[in-house]
Amino acid sequence: MELGKERKMKTGRTVLITGVGKGLGRALAIELATRGHTIIGCSRSQHNLDSLQSQLSSSTNRNLNHLFFNADIRSTESVQQMARLVMDKKAVPDIIVNNAGTINKNNKLWEVPEEEFEEVMDTNVKGTANVLRLFIPLIIEWKKAEGIIVNMSSGWGRSGAALVAPYCASKWAIEGLSKSVAKEVGQGMAVVALNPGVIHTDMLSSCFGTSASLYQSPHSWAVKAATLILNLTPADNGASLTV
Repeated sequence: MELGKERKMKTGRTVLITGVGKGLGRALAIELATRGHTIIGCSRSQHNLDSLQSQLSSSTNRNLNHLFFNADIRSTESVQQMARLVMDKKAVPDIIVNNAGTINKNNKLWEVPEEEFEEVMDTNVKGTANVLRLFIPLIIEWKKAEGIIVNMSSGWGRSGAALVAPYCASKWAIEGLSKSVAKEVGQGMAVVALNPGVIHTDMLSSCFGTSASLYQSPHSWAVKAATLILNLTPADNGASLTV
C-alpha cells in the first residue's frame, strides 16, 4: 500500500486504542484525533490519561467525545467493565488497535524472572485476547459485523533475537492469533497483525540503550501509521503488514 495514495476514507470514525498513555498509542491517538476521529483509549496510568485528554481538548476538535478509561487489559473484569461502558455510551469502535505491550529486560531466557515472563505474556497476549473476546461481539451486534482490528506485532514477531525471547514469543503469538481470528470473523471485518517498525520509545531504549534515539519518533511514525490503518479494508483480513 502506498501511503501517499490514500483511498477515500470514512470520516468521523471511532477508534479504540489500548496503551494510549504513552509511546506509540499516545502518538497515534493524537494523530487520529487531529484528523477528526473519536478516540477511546485505555491505560493503567490515570495521570497519563488526564494529560492526554487535556492535550486533545486544547489541540483538536472539542466537539469530539473522546473516552478514556483507567483499565488493565490483563484483567478480564477490567476489560469487561470498559466494554460495558463503551456500549452504554453507544461508542462501539469502528477500528480497534491492540497497542498495549511490554518487553522484558535484556536477559537470557533462563535468567528472566518468572514474574517478568508472565508480565510480558499477560500484557501482550492475554491482554490482546481479552480485548478481542469482549469487543468483537459488540462489533458484530452494533456495527453489523463491519470493523477493522489491528494487533500490534513486531519485527521480532517474525524473527528471533537473543535476550528478548519472552517478547519474541509473545509477538509470534500475536501473529498466529491474528491469522486465526481472521478466519473466524465475517466478511465485513479485517484482523491484521501490524509490525510498527523501529521507533524511539521507552521499550526500544530498554533494548538498544542510548542508540534508540537514532530512530524515528513516535510522532513521525504516527503520521504514516494512521494513514495505513485508516486505509485498511476487509480485503486486508489476515494480512501481516508493516508500517
